[in-house]
Amino acid sequence: MRLLLIHSDHIEYEARKKTKVAEEDAVLKDALDEALAVFCAVESIDEENIEDAIQQAADEIVATARQLGTTNIMIYPYAHLSSDLASPEAAVDILRGLAEAIAGSDGFVVRRAPFGWYKAFSLSCKGHPLSELSRTIVPGEGAAAPKREIEHEFFVFTPEGERRDAAAYAEANTPFASLVRKELGYPGHEGVEPAHVDLMRAKELVDYEPRSDVGQHRWMPRGKLIRDLLADYVLARVLEYGGMPVETPVMYDLGDRAIAEHAAKFGERQYRFKSGNRDMMLRFAACFGMFSIMHDMHISPNTLPMKLYELSTYSFRHEQKGEVIGLRRLRAFTMPDMHTLCRNMDDALASFEEQVVIGWKSGEDLETPLVGIFRCTRDFFEQYEPWIKGLVAKSGAPMLVEVLSERTHYWIAKADLAAIDAQGRPIENPTVQIDVESADRFDIKYHTPEGVEIHPPILHCSPTGSIERVICALLENAAVQDIPSFPTWLAPTQIRVVPVAERHISFAEEVCDRLTAACIRADVDDRDESVGKKIRAAGMDWVPYVAVIGDAEVETGRLTVTVRRLSEKRKPYREVMAEEELVQMVKVETAGKPFRPLYTPPRLSMSPRFI
Repeated sequence: MRLLLIHSDHIEYEARKKTKVAEEDAVLKDALDEALAVFCAVESIDEENIEDAIQQAADEIVATARQLGTTNIMIYPYAHLSSDLASPEAAVDILRGLAEAIAGSDGFVVRRAPFGWYKAFSLSCKGHPLSELSRTIVPGEGAAAPKREIEHEFFVFTPEGERRDAAAYAEANTPFASLVRKELGYPGHEGVEPAHVDLMRAKELVDYEPRSDVGQHRWMPRGKLIRDLLADYVLARVLEYGGMPVETPVMYDLGDRAIAEHAAKFGERQYRFKSGNRDMMLRFAACFGMFSIMHDMHISPNTLPMKLYELSTYSFRHEQKGEVIGLRRLRAFTMPDMHTLCRNMDDALASFEEQVVIGWKSGEDLETPLVGIFRCTRDFFEQYEPWIKGLVAKSGAPMLVEVLSERTHYWIAKADLAAIDAQGRPIENPTVQIDVESADRFDIKYHTPEGVEIHPPILHCSPTGSIERVICALLENAAVQDIPSFPTWLAPTQIRVVPVAERHISFAEEVCDRLTAACIRADVDDRDESVGKKIRAAGMDWVPYVAVIGDAEVETGRLTVTVRRLSEKRKPYREVMAEEELVQMVKVETAGKPFRPLYTPPRLSMSPRFI
């Protein structure tokens, strides 16, 4: 809550025109002399602990009034003090509660200007050193706030079902140890710029957009291609799993109580704005739209579990400016978001296992090794410990387990899978969560044959995590390789054909055209450069296969191919092969993965530089 406190000789207001959220039972005209005018903006974070927000604000106002020697207080709603406002319903509740709390103190006269009205007001400020003060109230930080100590217990389950001390894993030089160190609070490489930031620009994939807000990017053709292929990959996995794609809006009305309550879970990390007289927000996930669809559906238990999927381009989170960097933490991101409406908890547990398997598989397909942590409440752990051990056994890898003493969010259990960056820091990607709040909040229900109304559990799942973080993980993983590369199915150019001299260009173009017809992304370096420089450029572009065309290749039809994956530093691996063999090698490496054609000109002489 934001407060502007002005010690005044006189304040008066008159309500002129109401908005759609205007209070009906309001005092439309009032005035006070010798008053403390309290201009007040109720913020979204206040909804997380309304009682504490009211108590802290009341204590601050009363203390200031007594310091100034006044007993008259005018509370005046003033939304202009903040860009992160609470829902209108919550704001009115808090303002009413604030007036009642102050009036409950001895000797105070309290007036409150109405919420949701356009008002004319006049104010005469006294002008002494304490006559203008500002205060920020944060729920949970006041002395009167109820203390709710959440205990966190960490340990490791092995695939064999053994429980081990988490700290025993922290000293190893492994990706899993990196996750353990981070979760246990060991000091890390904070403040070190991630390796992918230079790579994302050097490879002409993505760059910052200076004409937008921080955390917004421009995507060049090569990066756009990788991004689209990743979206295709997730869609294919979701369709195989039985998910149904939908598309929903990116903005929502905070006047809807369910939306406001769900948004309050994320505090200040939101983009909020006015649309006419309506308080709106940009979505931070696809939850709102999917829950709205589920609410309006006729749901039969026979159709459950039911999976809806959206590639939410974009979702928005107003992350702190100093924390936004590269592709790791953004204010606008693309999140593959699947929600599964389940019949009951048994249904949720079975679906949870299936979706964790999909998450692990994405790490294999993207060639970015993942490590995992399972988080749950103490009640969930005590009830389902054997199931958790079974989940770890099916994962085939140890998992860090975090047990919380009580539920603090909408989920009672979640699995987070993470890649590890070049500095040993986790990059959270795939996730699965069991949500036990949202069906009630959004009134999502079905009826049993006996007519009993059920608000069932809902799973949240991102099979890969955000597309941007996946690319971040790909680049960070490449940064620690001796010969960095993308998986062949994601390489912007899969085969580059390099003619030795101008007389070889025609044959090289014929080879390139045949490769393209075989659904392989191929291009020709037809620039007037030396062969050595062309081969180095292909290496800089991380091209998996480079076929050099000289007199021998034109004469025999066989290609001399450098295979990046089999090469070593200063020791390229070359093999002479038929064109058909080269095609077959690429097809084997890309089997079962999506394909898109080249997004850049097939002749490098026609390809522009973006950075």
